[in-house]
Amino acid sequence: YALSEYYQAIGDRAALDEAIGLFQLIESHSYDPRWGGYFEVFDREWTAMEDLTRNPMGAGEKKTMNSHLHVLEAYTHLYRAWPDAVLRIRICELLDVFANHIIDTGSAHLGLFFTEDWQLRSEIRSFGHDIEAAWLLHAAAVAVGDGEREKQMAVLAVKIAAAAVEGLDADGGLWCERVGDIVVPEKHWWPQAEAMAGFLRIWQLTGEECWWQRSIGVWDFVNKYIRHPGGKEWYWGVDADHRPLSGEDKAGLWKCPYHNSRACLEIMRSLEGVKVDILP
Repeated sequence: YALSEYYQAIGDRAALDEAIGLFQLIESHSYDPRWGGYFEVFDREWTAMEDLTRNPMGAGEKKTMNSHLHVLEAYTHLYRAWPDAVLRIRICELLDVFANHIIDTGSAHLGLFFTEDWQLRSEIRSFGHDIEAAWLLHAAAVAVGDGEREKQMAVLAVKIAAAAVEGLDADGGLWCERVGDIVVPEKHWWPQAEAMAGFLRIWQLTGEECWWQRSIGVWDFVNKYIRHPGGKEWYWGVDADHRPLSGEDKAGLWKCPYHNSRACLEIMRSLEGVKVDILP
């Protein structure tokens, strides 16, 4: 992702070659030709690890939604710089993996952790990942120029966004996640960023005013409670009483200006030539 973006910004072919090399490494070692998708974790020699608990994001399973979402994202950006035929096939396969395995056909929420053959192993509903996937899936389909998949992902995006709305609070912010029937009483920075961009994308797809208002509502919440009053980055998150979470900071192992900067740039690009593509 980073190397592809750097290449498009600077034009340094060495960066693109490095990105292509990483794509080929992932395809050589992580791709699952039997069940589709990508295995989660390996040792430094690309041997599948027996102790999957060493991956803090994997919950001990061989495949995760989060890694597939970010592989799709990276591949999409690489394709914009390098429209390779095999890369396009893999992006389309990833879209099919989400449609057929990761997105719950009943609730439209995303499952998080899976076995090798895509058996769900989690009851967690991550509202932030739902809305993030809604716009990234559609963006990927647009990037590869697959008309049928673009229509399919547009419809799915609206359904996933509607599922994410279950996590919206009256103050406009998006709760972190639901575990079983219990909503975790925290609002982290990154789901707010993804909701701003995601709801805006759904507004552009449907033309329905409610999605515009949801995007604006999350932005208002961010300005009131998440964004530092002096403009010095965003807090990690707040609790149910809007107090910054104790022990968390503005940067660290899982916190950097990635989600919020990307969301703001995406929104700026989207609104430069405001276009509303109404679904049939």
